[in-house]
Amino acid sequence: MAPILQLQGLSKSFGAVTVADDLSYEMQSGEALGIIGPNGAGKTTMFNLITGTLSPDKGLVYFLGKDVTKLSAARRCRSGMARSFQVPQPFSGMTVFENAMIAATQAAGLSGRKAEQSCLIILEQTGLLNKANVLAGSLNLLGRKRLELTRALCAKPKLLMLDEIAGGLTEAECVSLVQTIKDIRLGNVSIIWIEHVVHALIAVVDRLIVIDFGKKIADGIPKDIMATKEVQEIYLGIEVDG
Repeated sequence: MAPILQLQGLSKSFGAVTVADDLSYEMQSGEALGIIGPNGAGKTTMFNLITGTLSPDKGLVYFLGKDVTKLSAARRCRSGMARSFQVPQPFSGMTVFENAMIAATQAAGLSGRKAEQSCLIILEQTGLLNKANVLAGSLNLLGRKRLELTRALCAKPKLLMLDEIAGGLTEAECVSLVQTIKDIRLGNVSIIWIEHVVHALIAVVDRLIVIDFGKKIADGIPKDIMATKEVQEIYLGIEVDG
């Protein structure tokens, strides 16, 4: 079976600054992959290259076995990619349910009763059903994060991409959100998750990739990766002898 996602030699520079440096990896259907690295390492740029909001200088993106490098972001979304954003961007003057419906109709192509039922199921899954008729702009940070997750799921993705969705949350809120993401995994959705809250990430993912200056420097089982000298020095800022 072809990998659900495959990056081949993705590179991107802005002037003298390289934000993606020959990135190559693949992930299988149903896998949960974590991405860590220091600020400015190129993690969100990698998401933008995968989703098509940014074009690579060179390299290829394969999704579901097909070359999607030249496809628009909209076409990639409709083919089964969806993402959350680091800073939640809901339609503040619309209700939570209306925000979900936009994703269901515009990204997933659903309509009428099917769209409504899909949104209600996902709102229950993400813990927002009791806030369905609340204006999105009135939600607290956890609520806005959950709405980002809801909108991504309402697009009916095969690949769900989360960009620092645990950032800024309290420990209790983080634990709650992690459980929601674990539950989502039961639906066999493939997940790529960029996160600085490493303990939240490791509670969910099967595999960890470390990026620094746009280059992949480590890839493997989370506990093994976190124990490596390179990760402790580059990501955690700990000098390791030997």
